[in-house]
Amino acid sequence: MFKINCLNPIADIGLKNFSAQYQITADINEADGVLVRSASMHEMEIPASLLAVARAGAGVNNIPLDKCAEKGVVVFNTPGANANGVKELVIAGMLLAARDVVGGIEWVKASADNADIAKAAEKEKKNFAGTEIQGKKLGVIGLGAIGVKVANAAIALGMEVYGYDPYLSVNAAWNLSRSVKHVLNVDDIYAECDYITIHVPLMDSTKGMINAVSIAKMKEGVILLNFARDLLANEKDVLEGLQSGKIARYVSDFPNPTTAGQKGCIVIPHLGASTEESEDNCAVMAVAEMMDYLENGNIKNSVNYPACDMGVCTKAGRIAIFHKNIANMISQFTTVFGTNGINISDMTNKSRGDVAYTMLDVESVPTAEVIEALSRIDGVFRVRIVK
Repeated sequence: MFKINCLNPIADIGLKNFSAQYQITADINEADGVLVRSASMHEMEIPASLLAVARAGAGVNNIPLDKCAEKGVVVFNTPGANANGVKELVIAGMLLAARDVVGGIEWVKASADNADIAKAAEKEKKNFAGTEIQGKKLGVIGLGAIGVKVANAAIALGMEVYGYDPYLSVNAAWNLSRSVKHVLNVDDIYAECDYITIHVPLMDSTKGMINAVSIAKMKEGVILLNFARDLLANEKDVLEGLQSGKIARYVSDFPNPTTAGQKGCIVIPHLGASTEESEDNCAVMAVAEMMDYLENGNIKNSVNYPACDMGVCTKAGRIAIFHKNIANMISQFTTVFGTNGINISDMTNKSRGDVAYTMLDVESVPTAEVIEALSRIDGVFRVRIVK
């Protein structure tokens, strides 16, 4: 029986996919797996029982990835499951920035008691006039699941789209419209585009990438959209750009004291993936990843361990070993099995940065002594009997 703890409410459509060998528990200290959305795990003590964490969403900055990796805890996310919901809000953000819809709505609210509101609106509407997005240039920084959808939607709306991603995946490339101009230097986007939208993960290399230096390279009156992470932009520099007129609008999905209520800022209360469909899709994907890992040891969409798939084990046993990505590890594992007369019928080894993952299907069930011998090898974080 596998026990699952939910740190946040998870859509029932996903939870219902757990089979009878799973039980939802309120006690994280007895959990084999954790499902989480926005709850922070950085201050939590990682229980010894915990095998996996599945984030029902894309961003994982609320999870201590390195600490989990060192304990042999696999962390999954659900890339693409909420991409359509975010894409639609990005398009809405562009339209809100192009035409002062928000200002117009506020004027209507303030004029609710005016019996001649319709006549007054004809005079006032010029104050809220804007531009159309058709024919404008959009720069998409980051062509992952969301960026590709935004780029393709903008093409369909008649925009000229530039895309930048030095790590463009084959899958993303296949899905990207041929009309998108793929640029090799992000400065080309800064120099050319009327609208710029960011869709990159928050890392040391991307933190504050929108700053005074990059803003200085942009066109006068540029519109910036940030539906990825607020820390990707130095928002004090953004406010200075707004005050100078360099930036016409800043649209963000991350409310904070720096931008909330500021002139030129359209701040949305983190609604990007807050649709029923996105939450359902994320829950279904997170549960599927969790089940495949707990039952078979397979890893898909992990952010701290490499992808690895050996299907369903048909042999007597399957052992998963989490270890440092250093030389001579495989030979030490096979020596332990050979010394104990256990034949290895299939094996795979994958690495990701400083960590590695090895799965072995064996023709006889390893004893506790064998597992202990594997665990004692220097550089091994965890040994798990999958079957």
